Amino acid sequence: MKLTRDVFLKNNDHSLLKPTLTMTDLREGLEFAAEVGCGAVCISPHRLDLAREILAGTDVHIATVIGFPTGCHATEAKVAEAKIAYEQGAVELDMVMDIGAMLSGEEAKVHDDIAAVVQATPGAVKVIFEVAYLSNEQIVRATEIASDAGVAFVKTATGFVPGGATPENIALMKGAAGPGVKVKASGGLSNLADVQAVYEAGAQRWGISRTKQILAEF
Repeated sequence: MKLTRDVFLKNNDHSLLKPTLTMTDLREGLEFAAEVGCGAVCISPHRLDLAREILAGTDVHIATVIGFPTGCHATEAKVAEAKIAYEQGAVELDMVMDIGAMLSGEEAKVHDDIAAVVQATPGAVKVIFEVAYLSNEQIVRATEIASDAGVAFVKTATGFVPGGATPENIALMKGAAGPGVKVKASGGLSNLADVQAVYEAGAQRWGISRTKQILAEF
């Protein structure tokens, strides 16, 4: 199952989330994603206006982040952030799970936090686990909880901590995901071989900031 250039791009969320990115960086990144035909661009919420401007008339989806990057936000704040983001053009919302609650075994709290964001907008919600902090058993359980809460995707990591997408993590999530729930790989994907490996393990989407460098490997 060799990954082609077209499949790579169609399922790629070009990531523009580093806090140090300038307006020039963001504009160039958005224009690049539109030019090559990425599936989506994931950009910080306060720059959605720029994304709407540059991606208007293209097939590139606008995605943004919710409760990013720690997940340690009140549910009400995540819901408000999601509603504002959707109103401002984001059709995909990558929210960070309440990691501390998951580690504490507060499964109902984790579920309700995710479900509240899912129910807040018609946007596709991708819930981020930060798998580096979780055991294999917790990854499986988080996937089951998120699936039950109605997410479109479960996602490995923010890319802001060491560790992230590995074939092993992807396989765990793929095996535990509910019907229709897809898996997004993010964190540590630095070359084509990395993406190929998670694709073979079952990833159906990937978030990458090094899109241009990986494209050069095809």
